[in-house]
Amino acid sequence: MNIRKTRYDHPDAVKLNEEVQAEYAERYGEGDLTFMDTAHFDPPHGLYLIAYDEDGTPLASGGWRSQERSEEGYADGDAELKRMYVVRAARGQGLARLILAALEDSARAAGRVRMVLETGTKQPEAIGLYTSCGYEPVAKFGIYRFEDDSRCFAKSLALTHDPAHQKNQPGVAL
Repeated sequence: MNIRKTRYDHPDAVKLNEEVQAEYAERYGEGDLTFMDTAHFDPPHGLYLIAYDEDGTPLASGGWRSQERSEEGYADGDAELKRMYVVRAARGQGLARLILAALEDSARAAGRVRMVLETGTKQPEAIGLYTSCGYEPVAKFGIYRFEDDSRCFAKSLALTHDPAHQKNQPGVAL
């Protein structure tokens, strides 16, 4: 397993994004219409990661981008999680948790105070992942804030001094 920083427009990122968009279309009837720009994920205002297997096949992705207070419901210091995705053949191996932990660490190091995300009711496995990682429901934000199927979650990025928490956080060298 190798997790690498990449740009959102890297060919492997584009391929995984096409796959996640197809899955959104299967579940919701259309892809995610949120405006995304490659520059949103460029450090220090964001980060995009891809997990590769030992053969160099891209298996999972995820990124965060900075957000500030806006009419769409974001708060100052938010890091918005986007495009978390694991290919079907690699699900259940903990890849999403590894990427999520690395993204949280990166956003924290960049001075972001809260990680936020929007998902939908037709993605129960995503909701399960996020709630098991300490994310809690919050007021809706973003372009889907008025949609019944939308669910928004957040987690403080403040460091915890709980040894059990630290022990259970997977490390990823980037």
